[in-house]
Amino acid sequence: MSGLAAEHELQAPAIAPIGDGAAARPRAAGLARALRRPRGRAWKDALRRRLLAAADALAVIAAAVATGFVGDERSTALVCATLPVWIVVAKVNGLYDRDHTRLRHQTVDELSGIFHAVTISAALTLVALALVPGTGLSLQEALLLWGVAFAATFLLRGLARRAWRALVAPERGLVVGSGELATALARKLELERGHHVRLAGRLAIPGGVEAADGPLHALEDGIAAGRYERVILALEDLDEATVARVVGAGRAAGVKVSVAPPLRATLGTAVQLNHLAELPLIEFRTWDPSRSTMALKRAVDVAGAAVALTLTAPLLLAALAAIRIESPGSPLFRQRRAGRYGVPFTMLKLRTMVADAEARLGDVVDVDGLAEPVFKLAADPRVTRVGRLLRRLSLDELPQLVNVLRGDMSLVGPRPEEVWLTRRYSPAEAVRLSVRPGITGPMQVHGRGELTLEERVAVEREYIENYSLRKDLDILLRTGPAVLAGQGAY
Repeated sequence: MSGLAAEHELQAPAIAPIGDGAAARPRAAGLARALRRPRGRAWKDALRRRLLAAADALAVIAAAVATGFVGDERSTALVCATLPVWIVVAKVNGLYDRDHTRLRHQTVDELSGIFHAVTISAALTLVALALVPGTGLSLQEALLLWGVAFAATFLLRGLARRAWRALVAPERGLVVGSGELATALARKLELERGHHVRLAGRLAIPGGVEAADGPLHALEDGIAAGRYERVILALEDLDEATVARVVGAGRAAGVKVSVAPPLRATLGTAVQLNHLAELPLIEFRTWDPSRSTMALKRAVDVAGAAVALTLTAPLLLAALAAIRIESPGSPLFRQRRAGRYGVPFTMLKLRTMVADAEARLGDVVDVDGLAEPVFKLAADPRVTRVGRLLRRLSLDELPQLVNVLRGDMSLVGPRPEEVWLTRRYSPAEAVRLSVRPGITGPMQVHGRGELTLEERVAVEREYIENYSLRKDLDILLRTGPAVLAGQGAY
């Protein structure tokens, strides 16, 4: 393995570790033993499944307590008797196994699965209670049972995954590849949250199974010796024989294998993998969202903006006052931005810079010398102290709820850029102008200001080409944690 070790030393990417692996190992091992730890490395995944099952059980108990169904011995016994039903339904819906099969899986990714499982489990529980004299629930109690169970399941499963990540050291990962694809993959692991992988290094393998025979033997030895828990193939020249050997070695050792397709430009983002019998088919999404989908999106925008504006009105007034006290000028900032199809509109923001910030733009950036039509300064001297706090928490965007009500913007979409910048867009970059801009969007949950323009357009293209209402909900739920984490907030 001397060749592989040298490759690690030369090409190991600077991926920050997630959690304290050294401290987590003893705690996790002790807890796993208490839970009858399975043999081998599979105990990590088994521990996560058991924590998720415990979270689901606690959610059912919380729902029963909220409904007033726990008290006497008979009612408590009935609740305990229905618990296995909830667990089994969740298992059938794959809610304990998806983490194992994916490089990154978060609770927000399984919202539809949770909805489906809780609905079926609650219905079966109501049927069972109706068969026992004196234990039926009214319609209001039944709705309360479902609502609390759904909310508690979502929250407790999220906490269970956080606990698991704190207890268990990240997976030791190896990226196999040395070209642009491997570099992009390492970059995504650095930017994205929610995975639990720490890269041990990278291994370059020549194209073709014969040329790669030596490095492949070294890789197979490393897999068999337990040096890695996940191998990610990111080869520019990927052949079937190489994949078969790596997958075979992974299956024999219980090591997870992921493959990054080398045809990124050809496949694009709007693809779906299906099967015709055993034959895999890649199908391209080449149609626009339906009118009913877009009408529902607009209805959600109006209702959501109205509610959010009402709830945040006191905070908005306090921010306006703080801005006015700190620096002269209007606390509200208006600027022409490019909307859908590039049509200009007046975007509203809380002012976070000095009043003459636009006049001083030339002092901080050479507009004509920009390498690409975007700029974001990590330490812009024009930003005020109050403005820095507002930007850190994204509170300066609150007035854009008015833009949403007007129809200029949506709750979710690509962030609107200044008109003069969009005039410099290439055709590939102009794709972000094909939908209404949003208060939050893919950029906000996939790196914010850390993204290059190319990376930003890539995540926005994926959002546009694969649009769904579920994707909007997913971004909205991820926005809060992303804002609190402060990654890329300038």
